[in-house]
Amino acid sequence: MSFVIEDVLVRDDPQGRPVPLVLDSPHSGNVYPRDFGFVCPFRALRQAEDTHVDELIAMAPEHGATVISALFPRSYIDVNRAIDDIEPELLASPWPEPIHPSEKSFAGMGLVRRLCRPGMPMYDGRLSVAQVAWRIDRYYRPYHEQVGTAIDRLFGQFGTVYHLNCHSMPTFGRDPSARADFILGDRDGTTCDPDFTRYVAGFLKSLGYRVKLNDPYKGVELVRRYSDPKRGLHSLQLEIHRGLYMNEDTLEKHDGFGSLQAHLTALIGRLATYARDAGKLDAAE
Repeated sequence: MSFVIEDVLVRDDPQGRPVPLVLDSPHSGNVYPRDFGFVCPFRALRQAEDTHVDELIAMAPEHGATVISALFPRSYIDVNRAIDDIEPELLASPWPEPIHPSEKSFAGMGLVRRLCRPGMPMYDGRLSVAQVAWRIDRYYRPYHEQVGTAIDRLFGQFGTVYHLNCHSMPTFGRDPSARADFILGDRDGTTCDPDFTRYVAGFLKSLGYRVKLNDPYKGVELVRRYSDPKRGLHSLQLEIHRGLYMNEDTLEKHDGFGSLQAHLTALIGRLATYARDAGKLDAAE
């Protein structure tokens, strides 16, 4: 069964008995709000999307997992940033509350982007406080509410939750042999049990994929906010190389999509068993 907030998100609930496993795809949205007002080329803007990632993990509810996917684009507002990660230069007037812009924000890539890409402005002027506040209330808060509620509900039932935060990454450099197929981010071992990270890495490597840890992606707000390994809350960021499943220029799926989706579905099945067994152990304790 699916729960939808129009133009904001889709939550796909478990089919059958639930397991303490939540997946989310915060950057696969491609429903562009009418009030976006960007001036950069649309083709360049779409490169920010994690296109098709929501489809790659779509079978997860069949294994008892909960899946939450954004419908809006990350370039409009990025739910993988802290709510106060706002760049002053973006705004036409001061933000009414304390803000804490990160390095990403000062680079124009914060909660609301000032740049489409380095050197390419997103807007032809500054945004008002009201415009940014609207995006937070209409899109950011509901997304986090759904992720947080799903995790809290399962934690109450099982005493543990495993959260896989799913993304895609573009090709870096010219040497394909140096490219990772997957990068796992656990913020240097702080957002989940290292055994969980090793388990995911080991399974992907067994399928022949090249896997790296925390380099260059360590995980950002979504794994930070919903993790507390000592309590049994484990969050891991999964970055998937786009070249495995789509043409990076046209964003169209290629022949590799089906096999990758099958492999990810197999991974999710393994993780569902892993999470279910961990939940039983926690409940027994």
